[in-house]
Amino acid sequence: MENRPLEGLLVLEFSQFMAGPTAGLRLADLGARVIKIERPGAGEGGRQIAIKNIFVNQSSLVFHTINRNKESYAADLKNEEDLESIKRLIAKADVITHNFRPGVMEKIGLDYSSVKMLNDQIIYASVTGYGEEGPWARKPGQDLLVQSMSGLTWLSGSKQDGPIPFGLAVIDMYCATHLTQGILAALLKRSKTKKGALVQVSLLDSAVDMQFEVLTTYFNDGGKLPTRASVRGSGHSYLSAPYGMYETKDGFIALAMGDLVKIATCLGLDPKDYQNRNTWFTNRDQILGTLSQILRNQTTNIWVNQLRNEGIWCSEVSDYETFLNSEGFQESGMLQRVKLVSGEELQTTRSVYLIDGKRLYAGKPAPYVGQDNEQVRKDYLS
Repeated sequence: MENRPLEGLLVLEFSQFMAGPTAGLRLADLGARVIKIERPGAGEGGRQIAIKNIFVNQSSLVFHTINRNKESYAADLKNEEDLESIKRLIAKADVITHNFRPGVMEKIGLDYSSVKMLNDQIIYASVTGYGEEGPWARKPGQDLLVQSMSGLTWLSGSKQDGPIPFGLAVIDMYCATHLTQGILAALLKRSKTKKGALVQVSLLDSAVDMQFEVLTTYFNDGGKLPTRASVRGSGHSYLSAPYGMYETKDGFIALAMGDLVKIATCLGLDPKDYQNRNTWFTNRDQILGTLSQILRNQTTNIWVNQLRNEGIWCSEVSDYETFLNSEGFQESGMLQRVKLVSGEELQTTRSVYLIDGKRLYAGKPAPYVGQDNEQVRKDYLS
């Protein structure tokens, strides 16, 4: 797709690992030119962070996933000549992102105040673990640690479980969305004022914002977290029956928020027993147990068809193999192939956005360290 919304914008990405680079990926897919500023040789730390220890072309598969459609400029920020080149790039850039620990960019001389003197229209965007200041500022900012500290791990699971982390780096990804939103908002502001802006987000703030619905309930409901349900597969501790996943004769079915009177009728229960909505929470465990016993007696497909015919929100519970081979997923066109320098191809996901009805595909692979030094010098430093 030509003429992507951010075409013509230059982003310098000092970020590493997950949150900052994921925001960079979104900007790149929307048309920005994203140049990773990396250490010569080793590159950014995320090149060595792998899932299932899978590496491709000496960088982790995770790195390739997050950093496709970008360029790499290798520079030693402790080297005076390299640092001068970076400053010249900054003078021509639109956006900078970084997720160094508080104080690192100040030590290098690339903090916001210093950068603003080089380019007063720059959008300077930073990610920290817990903010720039305060008692937690120097704690390691990592997804699982922030999940654990923020109370998030006590929402999922059942009464007999301990804390349960999400199966994804959900805080990093949510924070990346916040960072992207902040950058886009700052760019809009700049278009009106002709002045740059400082955008700051933290993993901790993103973890709190992710829980805004539950935390608001907690604050205004006596400040006590309800006990999680004793039935496995239930939703989080604030949710009433029937919300949850249930075993069937041949798999599992998920029930979302639904009218228990209608569900009881479909399952052959006495609907009069469920007319008092207050009991859907106060008697949650008993209701979940009753539904579980009945739903085990038929196949998932039979239950889904029967419940959907009555307008009840439900779904089969799929694994990756079933989901990825489903007609609905195939129609989404969410997959694309990226061809590496080595000639190998990686299958990955595309950008989620449709612009003017067109899906955004970008087959450019993640760069190797310093791959684009010559081109960047030619375009900006000559």
